[in-house]
Amino acid sequence: MNCSALLSLVLMLVQLWPCSPSTQNNSPQNTDQSFTAVRRVKRGWVWEPLFATEEQTSMVPVYVGQLKSDLDKQDGNLKYILTGEGAGSVFIIDENNGKIYVTQKLDREKKPFYTLRAQAINRSTQLPVEPESEFIIKVRDVNDHEPQFLDGPYVATVPEMSPEGTSVTQVTATDGDDPSYGNSARLLYSLIQGQPYFSVEPKTGRVIRMASQMDRETKDQYLVIIQAKDMVGQAGAFSATATVTINLSDINDNPPKFQQRLYYMNVSEEAPVGTTVGKVFAEDSDIGDNAAMNYFIEGDSSDVFDIITNNETQEGIILLKKRVDYESKRRYSIQAKVVNRYIDDRFLKEEPFEDKTLVKINVEDADEPPVFTLENYVMEVAEAAVSGSLVGVVTARDPDNADCPVRYSIVHGTHLKRLFSINEHNGTIITTKPLDREIASWHNITVTATET
Repeated sequence: MNCSALLSLVLMLVQLWPCSPSTQNNSPQNTDQSFTAVRRVKRGWVWEPLFATEEQTSMVPVYVGQLKSDLDKQDGNLKYILTGEGAGSVFIIDENNGKIYVTQKLDREKKPFYTLRAQAINRSTQLPVEPESEFIIKVRDVNDHEPQFLDGPYVATVPEMSPEGTSVTQVTATDGDDPSYGNSARLLYSLIQGQPYFSVEPKTGRVIRMASQMDRETKDQYLVIIQAKDMVGQAGAFSATATVTINLSDINDNPPKFQQRLYYMNVSEEAPVGTTVGKVFAEDSDIGDNAAMNYFIEGDSSDVFDIITNNETQEGIILLKKRVDYESKRRYSIQAKVVNRYIDDRFLKEEPFEDKTLVKINVEDADEPPVFTLENYVMEVAEAAVSGSLVGVVTARDPDNADCPVRYSIVHGTHLKRLFSINEHNGTIITTKPLDREIASWHNITVTATET
């Protein structure tokens, strides 16, 4: 073999594999003691599964293995010939002794094996002494690929307050090395960031929740960094990392709470039914449906006041259900209650999912006019009565203040101005002229009462 040309190369481990021997030689042969695991695979042919190590830098071709014929008397009369994939370029053979060398860097991921053919001929006669035999050189893998997380970065969601050991998500790394040989593609997962709240199963990459009291209201997002190492984590292994953003989803573990323990409101006695008296507001640390709530009024005042829930603002709006009267009742005390609309039974044992508050409502006085004791008065007077005769008395009072004085007056028609008058202080009506029944038997008088 001509080895005068120096080559710099990095080689893969390769293995020599025989294929489909066509003849058999039953006489056993001994081989060179420097090699092991010698097998008789074909009559007259002997070759050995020897390997070359990847990533070795060599200035000369690297020995792979040897083809040998039982008929070779080592007198130089046999010539070995190599043909097939890569023969003469990737692989060369020493025609004198059958030793095979690799001259180039091999990449198992691009080509995992080469199919070659070997032949031995007699130099004198140029006739084959061994039939052509096909064999395979397998390229043995070494660790030349880093793990990769193809689907990262990851986002996962787990309910808050989940029990310890809850499975959160699965992360998976891949490795381009051969999983069937050695540890090059055997990955080991570990947690770089995220403890003590989370852990990862070393062999599967399954992310597990460790802490059982993780409260979304305290912290709702965690960043976990996971590392995958090949070679089962041994020294010199390649590694890759992936981030997992873990969000805690909400559960209803918080009851609503009123902002105030006591509210003060006012309503006018003139307010119509349906008037908004005021608003109460409860807060819930949960979100979404878990924070939805309904308001109620408890006690006897529910016939006078009502409360509705504003689903957008989550406020309780107190409405006037029945007209109020300042003179009848000037103050109401009502109890408002708020209850979660959706309740998680797991947390009922800790506290009730409701809250109560007191609302005091003052009725505002409206300036009401005096009210007569009767709507209509019927009085009689003799037609012969002289001027100044008593006809009757009307009485009115101020509903806002019984002690408030009232002033009376007659709304006179043209003819009535000459017939009757009223005492503006006490409501006494008298005649101012003699009356004639034959002219008018009835007189309709309108009296007004005014606050003074």
